Amino acid sequence: MPQPPPLIYLHGLLSNSQGFKATWLRQIFPHILTPDFEGTLDERMAHLHTVLSDTSGWVIIGSSFGGLMGALFTCQHPARVARLILLAPALIWPEFINSPPPPVAVPTVIYHGRNDTVVPLEPVETVAREVFTHLAFHVVEDDHGLHATVKTIDWPRLVQP
Repeated sequence: MPQPPPLIYLHGLLSNSQGFKATWLRQIFPHILTPDFEGTLDERMAHLHTVLSDTSGWVIIGSSFGGLMGALFTCQHPARVARLILLAPALIWPEFINSPPPPVAVPTVIYHGRNDTVVPLEPVETVAREVFTHLAFHVVEDDHGLHATVKTIDWPRLVQP
């Protein structure tokens, strides 16, 4: 049986490692890292760099603010990320949308709810298509939490780099 890729889940701004998505993903992938993040974006990114250390081959799953973090890390270190999966990512954060990073070719999958009232769909899709050159963008009938969508994703297939 092949070794599973190193997996990490990055929670949203007001969530933590005990939230619905982290708990759901731990049931499917017992080896997934689900660290807690607090503080400013810079503080969270510093913590993320510490957690990921110098390891490569990461499959990063990020939700909302965690999606922003995953996108930023991937753009800074594309050779260390095998696949990026973003759930309603907060790519509208000024540090990202006002000066988008150069395009990267890391395979990226985004799920964004058509009924998301927290992170607007259109600007996220626009900037994502500029930055991620190997992108599958899925607009789903869901809200920002994506609770219904998360339960329908074939996660074992999706995380394969």
